[in-house]
Amino acid sequence: MINCLSAPAALPGGASSWIAELAFAPTSGFRRYLYEQYADQTFKGLYHWNWFDASILIPYFAVMILLSLYGMHRYTLVYLYYKYQKNYNPEPPRKFDELPTVTVQLPIFNEQFVIDRLIDAVCAMEYPREKLEIQVLDDSTDETQEVAAGIVARYAALGQPIVYIHRTNRHGFKAGALDAGLKVAKGELVAIFDSDFVPPTDWLMKVIHHFAEPEIGMVQTRWTHLNRDYSMLTQIEAILLDGHFALEQSARARTDDFFNFNGTAGMWRVKAISDGGGWQHDTLTEDTDLSYRSQMAGWKFKYLPDVECPAELPIEMTAFKTQQARWAKGLIQTSIKVLPVLFKANVPWRIKKEAVYHLTCNLSYPLMVVMTVLLIPAMVCRFYQGWFQMLLIDVPLFAASTFSIAVFYLASQRVLFPKTWKKTFLYLPFLMALGIGLTVTNTKAVMEAIFGIKSAFVRTPKYRVNKKGEKSKASKYRKRLVLAPWIELALGTWFFLAILYTFANQNYFTAPFLILFVVGYWYTGLMSLLQGRFERWRSGAPEPSEESSPKPFPVGV
Repeated sequence: MINCLSAPAALPGGASSWIAELAFAPTSGFRRYLYEQYADQTFKGLYHWNWFDASILIPYFAVMILLSLYGMHRYTLVYLYYKYQKNYNPEPPRKFDELPTVTVQLPIFNEQFVIDRLIDAVCAMEYPREKLEIQVLDDSTDETQEVAAGIVARYAALGQPIVYIHRTNRHGFKAGALDAGLKVAKGELVAIFDSDFVPPTDWLMKVIHHFAEPEIGMVQTRWTHLNRDYSMLTQIEAILLDGHFALEQSARARTDDFFNFNGTAGMWRVKAISDGGGWQHDTLTEDTDLSYRSQMAGWKFKYLPDVECPAELPIEMTAFKTQQARWAKGLIQTSIKVLPVLFKANVPWRIKKEAVYHLTCNLSYPLMVVMTVLLIPAMVCRFYQGWFQMLLIDVPLFAASTFSIAVFYLASQRVLFPKTWKKTFLYLPFLMALGIGLTVTNTKAVMEAIFGIKSAFVRTPKYRVNKKGEKSKASKYRKRLVLAPWIELALGTWFFLAILYTFANQNYFTAPFLILFVVGYWYTGLMSLLQGRFERWRSGAPEPSEESSPKPFPVGV
């Protein structure tokens, strides 16, 4: 018998170097872990590519690359914001010699607890009363009708130019209500505020003179948040919206790309609405749809980030999910409707490219679901491939797809809050986890849009709470999800098992990434199931009726 240790030259694959490494390898502790994971070459060359691994890894990396493209676009928006920062002038180039007539439209539906706040704020706005008209466009089916009509009658008796318009049907939903009001409007300009907004007294005067330029068709102002500090959820919601309004809208506006009216806190020229084809209700984001059609008709839009309009954030997870899912479905519907027309339009290619990123960004949610399904099998396949491949491939993809989220929202907070923006680091893990948790409901919304499944426009419930500890009177508008929270809890458990797998294989560096999935899915699932139930159990109040709390679109399954 040959003694292998006495004849190292006879061993294949450079075994002599392996013996030397083994002799000097650390025997315990963190050094041994690092050695086993990144220096031990014992099994180098034993892994061979096979078709099973290819069937897992090829779609996995295809999804990661697509997500990375959207991530790189976030970097681009940050770059464009700073590059063209000097392109913004908050002052209008010229002013009206005589102010034009303005109609203010207030579309509402079953929002009795906030309608007085809205009407009070609008009636207090500074503008010549002979040049102003206020329309309360009420599609309500509950007590809001009596509340709104009573408030309008009181202000009309005081001499305010306010009218109450109630439709007996919700044809066209919000778009239908705006269109109905526009048919009898007296103004050549129309400002729109949703029920959860509280416009400042000087809002009209800050916006109106930008329309002295005859090519301006719409002016959008920046949303701020009445109840930002109410809870962790509202803090994260505020950061998400700040990213859109501080960076995304500003970058597009300053580079002359198309951008959208946000449905509220903006003003339109009536002719720009009619030239764009008017309000249409075949998508759930009628504001974005009209915005693109109007800009393709030749009208210019302005965005004023310095003009603020505060609004209420959803305080409950189900309300937030309903809002996000409606926007996700509506944008995909708009992309299907608008992009084919835009590609044929006589506009620069960069505008078309930016429109694709803007209108299709919610495709990232079904891509995230695919990644969720493939992540653990891909991790098992790649366990034997070594660390170098992961460093070469995974790190760039992670930087493009995931790290870009952190950069984008940190930059937005630095723009808005230069003295306190660093505290955003504390919210980043929860922000990313919440984004992951939205994949179930938003994916369903996106797929409904792709397959042409129509559903009603459901307004986000307004609870009228501003400070921590305040109780909402609007619990009857609370929405419930049936199946989605349980799917989210199951997915969270799936990733918890994945974490156990990584620990069993000493792949500790993957665990923090997987923890985001666990926290995101469990957080959204548990909040959807439990939020509001304890309050109802304590008070003994009954479950909201179906009439006052309809199943939320599009996630009430």
